Amino acid sequence: MTNSDKFINDIAEGNTFKGDYITLGAAMLDGETKTNAYVNVPLKTMNRHGLIAGATGTGKTKTLQVLAENLSEKGVPVLLMDIKGDLSGLAKASPGHPKIDERHEKIGLPFEPKSFPVEILTLSEQDGVRLRATISEFGPVLISRILGVTETQAGIISVIFKYCDDNKLPLLDLKDFKKILQYATGEGKKEFEEAYGRISTASTGAILRKLIEIEQQGGDLFFGETSFDTQDLLRIDENGRGYINIIRLTDIQDKPKLFSTFMLSLLAEIYSTFPEQGDSGRPKLIMFIDEAHLIFNEASDALLNQIESIVKLIRSKGVGLYFVTQNPTDVPEAVLGQLGLKVQHALRAFTAKDRKAIKLTAQNYPDTEYYDTAEVLTSLGIGEALVSALNEKGKPTLLAATMMRAPMSRMDILTESELGSLLAQSQLARKYNKEIDRESAYEMLNEKIKQAEAEEAKRKAKEEQEALKKAESKRKSSASRRRSSRQNPIVKVLSSPTVIRSVLGILTKMLK
Repeated sequence: MTNSDKFINDIAEGNTFKGDYITLGAAMLDGETKTNAYVNVPLKTMNRHGLIAGATGTGKTKTLQVLAENLSEKGVPVLLMDIKGDLSGLAKASPGHPKIDERHEKIGLPFEPKSFPVEILTLSEQDGVRLRATISEFGPVLISRILGVTETQAGIISVIFKYCDDNKLPLLDLKDFKKILQYATGEGKKEFEEAYGRISTASTGAILRKLIEIEQQGGDLFFGETSFDTQDLLRIDENGRGYINIIRLTDIQDKPKLFSTFMLSLLAEIYSTFPEQGDSGRPKLIMFIDEAHLIFNEASDALLNQIESIVKLIRSKGVGLYFVTQNPTDVPEAVLGQLGLKVQHALRAFTAKDRKAIKLTAQNYPDTEYYDTAEVLTSLGIGEALVSALNEKGKPTLLAATMMRAPMSRMDILTESELGSLLAQSQLARKYNKEIDRESAYEMLNEKIKQAEAEEAKRKAKEEQEALKKAESKRKSSASRRRSSRQNPIVKVLSSPTVIRSVLGILTKMLK
C-alpha cells in the first residue's frame, strides 16, 4: 500500500460516522486533491464550539457560509454576526461559475445552487428585525458589568433595582434608568434615605456618565421594548431547514460598549432560558462570530469573562460558538482550549512575528505523519484549509489539508431591493419593529413628582389660607376692642362703679 493509499484509508476511517454529518470537502496530500476522500464533521459534536482562522482573503468567510448552509440543510438554526456585511447572499442561490464546477469535480461532490431561509437582524438604525432588551431583563449584575462601575456604584445600582421592584416601576429603557438615578438624589432623596440609606450624588453622577457613553453608541435604540425572544432564533421553515439569522453589524465596529452590551445580553439570555439538552445527537443552535479578533481586542473584561464562562457551560444547552478570526492567537487561551472544530486557512509569514505566530498555531493541531503543519500553513491556497474535528466519541480526527467545497448560495450581498423584499416578507419584522413606549419608571416618576408638587402646592395654599383666617380674626378682635374704648359718655358714666354704688344705696334706703 502506498503512502497515498494509506492516507486515503486513514481519512475514510476517521471520517465515517454513524450519525448525521456535514461534508466540508476532500482531503489533499502533497498538493493533490484525493477525490472522494471526504472530510466530514459529525453534527453530534458541533456543540463543542469551533474556530475558523486564516489571513485576509484565504476563504474564511466562504467556509463560514458553507457551514451555515449545511447546518440549515440539516435542520439546525444558525446565528451569524456579520461585521463585514458580506453574508446576506445566503438568501439567494449561487449563479454558478466554471471554477466552482472545476473545484467540485476535484472534490467529487455535485454542486447544486440553493437559497436558504434568512432573517436579517439589526442593533442599529439599519434595515432589519430590531433586537432589543429591557433594562430590567439585564438585572443589576449585568448592568454593573457593562458599565464597569466600582463596587460601591454596583451597590447603588442594586438599590435602584430593588426600589423599582418594591414600587412596581418598570425599568425598560435608558431614560427610565437615568430618571430613577436622578430621583434618588433629588426629589426622592428623603424617601430613599429612609428606606435604603443615603445615596451619594457623586456615585449616581458617575453612573449617569457611563450610561451616557452607552447612549451615545446607540444604546437608546437597543434598550426598550419589544424584547427579542431568543426562541425566535430556533425557527425551522416549512421544508425542515433551520433559519439563518444574520445580525448586521457593519456600523458597530466603533461601538464596543454597545456590542459588549448586546453579547452579554444574548449569551446570558440563551444560557438562562434554553433547557439542558444532554446528548441529543445534534446542536440546537450554532452561533458564528465573524471578525472575532475585533471583539476580543475591544471587549470589556466583563464580556471576556462571560464568554469564557459561556463557552465552558453553554454546550450542555445544545449551543455551539464558532469564532472567525485571522489568527488563533487572537482568541484567549481559555476559550481556544475549549474549541472542538478547527478550520485553519493559510497564514502569511511576512515578519518574524508572523513566523512565531505560525509555529504557535501549528502546535494547536494534532500531530500527523502526513504533514509538516507549520509548512502547510503557509502553502495553502485560497479555499484550502487544515481541518481537525472531534469524532462522535469526542476524539480529534486525523488532521487533513482540505480543499473546501464552494457555497451553494450567492457569494455576494443582496441588493437594496432584494433586502427590502426579504424584510417585507419577514414575520419577525412585523413582530419586533413596532416601537412601544408604554408607561414605565420615567413616566411614573414624573407623575409621582407632579403629584408631590401638587400636594405641596395644596399644603402651602392651605397654610396661607389658615394664616389669612388668623390674621382676619386678630383684626376683628382688635377692632372690637377699639369700639369698646369709644363708648357713649353717658353710658360710660352710668356704668361706672361709683354711680352703681350710689344707685344701690338709694334703693336700699327706700326698701327700709
